[in-house]
Amino acid sequence: MTPGHIAVIDIGKTNAKLALVDTADLSEIDVTTRPNTVLAGPPYPHFDTEAIWDFLLQGFARFHQTYGIDAISVTTHGASGALLTADGELAAPILDYEHSGPDTVTKAYDAMRPDFAETGAPRLPMGLNLGAQLHWQFGEDPTLLDRTAHIVTYPQYWSHRLTGALATDVTSIGCHTDLWNPYTGAFSPLVDRLGIRDKIAPARKSAEVLGTLLPQVAATTGLEPDTPVYCGIHDSNASLLPHVLRREPPFSVVSTGTWVIVMTMGGTAVPLDPARDTLVNVNALGRPVPSARFMGGREYEIIRAGHTAEYDAATRDAVVEQGLMLLPSVMSDYGPFQGRHHRWIGTEPGQNTAERSAVLSLYLAMMTSECLLLTGHRGAIVVEGPFARNEGYCQMLAVATGAQVVTSKAATGTGQGAAMLALNPKTMPRVDAGHTYLPKDCADHVAYAKAWRRAVTQG
Repeated sequence: MTPGHIAVIDIGKTNAKLALVDTADLSEIDVTTRPNTVLAGPPYPHFDTEAIWDFLLQGFARFHQTYGIDAISVTTHGASGALLTADGELAAPILDYEHSGPDTVTKAYDAMRPDFAETGAPRLPMGLNLGAQLHWQFGEDPTLLDRTAHIVTYPQYWSHRLTGALATDVTSIGCHTDLWNPYTGAFSPLVDRLGIRDKIAPARKSAEVLGTLLPQVAATTGLEPDTPVYCGIHDSNASLLPHVLRREPPFSVVSTGTWVIVMTMGGTAVPLDPARDTLVNVNALGRPVPSARFMGGREYEIIRAGHTAEYDAATRDAVVEQGLMLLPSVMSDYGPFQGRHHRWIGTEPGQNTAERSAVLSLYLAMMTSECLLLTGHRGAIVVEGPFARNEGYCQMLAVATGAQVVTSKAATGTGQGAAMLALNPKTMPRVDAGHTYLPKDCADHVAYAKAWRRAVTQG
C-alpha cells in the first residue's frame, strides 16, 4: 500500500530539517528546522548528533499526532560517516568535514588512496574525502580501530538509530569517499588498506527498506512499531532522483544549497579533471554520474555578509551594461578555479546594496555554467533549491549555457526525492516545474558572459 505521509529527515551542512511529505502531490505539508550545530570538541569539531536526535523525536511525535506518519526516509549531506561500537553506540563523535585535522597527514594518506581513474573521487582538502577522515581518526586514536565494530555512511546513521539496522548506501559511499569504485559498483582497495573490510556496512540501494522502528523509538514518538524506514540517500542525489525516474536524457540537475552540485545525465563524454573539482557521483540506481561542484551557498553568504538587500531587473541590467563583475573564487579551496582568490572588475559595490546582490547572482550563474561545461552538459538544466528562486541567476545561467533552465517549485528538491524512495515510480505523482528561462530572455547578457570568461581566462 502506498504510504500517505512520509517523514523525511533532511540533514544539510547548515540546517537540520524534518519535513512531512504528502504523497498525493509530493508537497511538504509541515516542516521544522534547527541549525546543524558543530561542537568545538573534544576530541575535534563534530556534529551535535544528540541535539539533532532530540529534535527529530519531538518532530516525529508532533507530525504523527497531527497528521499521521506512514513511513520514514532519510537524506543528508555527504562526506560523513559514523563509527559504531559493537552495541551500536558511537565509537567517536562524527567529525565535521571542514576540520583541517586530516590535512596534517596528507602525504601518508595520498600514498594509500586509489587513483581518480578508479574511484572518480578527486583529492579534496580537510575531511571532504571520507577515507581521509577515517585514516586521520584512526591515527589520532590508536584504540579507535579496535573499538569500531561497524562503519555506516551518514544517512544510515540516522536509519540505524531508528531501526538498529546497519548499511551504507550507494549514493553516499559513492560521494567522493575514495572508498567506492562507481564503475564496478564495489568497494575500492582503500577499505583493505585502512583495515575496515570487515567493519564497513554493506552498500544497499537507497530505496531499500532497512527495517521498522525500534521499540523505544516507537514508544517515545507514538509511531506504529511497524513503520518502515528506508535506507536513505545523499542529498544531491535526492534532488537528482525525480529527474532520473521521469526525464529522458540528456539533461543536468543543479542542486543548490551550501554546495552547488551539477550532475549531468547523458551528456557529452568528456574527461573529468579532478583539479577542477569534477567527480563521479553515484545515483540512486547505482549508476555513475559525471558531476562538478563549488561551494556556492557559502560564497553567497560570505559576499552578502549577513545583509539582505535584493535587486530588481533594472539593477541587474545596469550592472550588466556597466560590466561590473565578481571573478573566482570566493572559496578558493573548491570549485573549478581552485587556488584563485576572488576579485572585482569595476568598483566593488558597497555592502547591503542591490548592485552587490545582482553581481553576486551573475557570478554564481557563471560559476555554475563552468561546472556544466566540465561535465559535458547537454539538454535542459533543472535548478533545485534556493537558487531556483533567484531570477537573475536563472536567466544568466540560460544565457551562459545556451540552454533551457527549468526551476523546481519545491523549497528544496531533497525532500521530494527522499520521499520518492518509498513510492512506486510508475504511480508516483508528477512534480510540477516552476518557471522556464530561455537564452533569448536576456540576449543582452551574452556579451557579459563572454567578457566574464575572457577575464577568467586571463587570470
